[in-house]
Amino acid sequence: CAAPSSLSLTGFVLGGAFGVFTAGIDTNVGFDPKDPYRTPTAREVLKDMGQRGISYAKNFAIVGAMFSCTECLVESYRGKSDWKNSVISGCITGGAIGFRAGLKAGVIGCGGFAAFSAAVDYYLR
Repeated sequence: CAAPSSLSLTGFVLGGAFGVFTAGIDTNVGFDPKDPYRTPTAREVLKDMGQRGISYAKNFAIVGAMFSCTECLVESYRGKSDWKNSVISGCITGGAIGFRAGLKAGVIGCGGFAAFSAAVDYYLR
């Protein structure tokens, strides 16, 4: 199975980059309702970029670790290394993440993450 730490590290790096990017294009950074035409300072924008980058990085790393560990467990249980492992682990991971918002969100998360995992596995193999 894939090393959980490598997928977590990849998720951390990609999440950090995504967080910095989204903070850089967010128009609500430093927004003051009393003065809606005020331009945010560079310090405010950089602070938000750092905070959002770390937040996204941690979340992506957790999802990467969940998926990688689940895939390793599924592969060990099944005794095979094929595309079904990533689909099953994608369903488990997506379902676990979505289940916090309810049963329907869990089912949608399972299907969505499983489909994404199947597409990535198909593309990489």
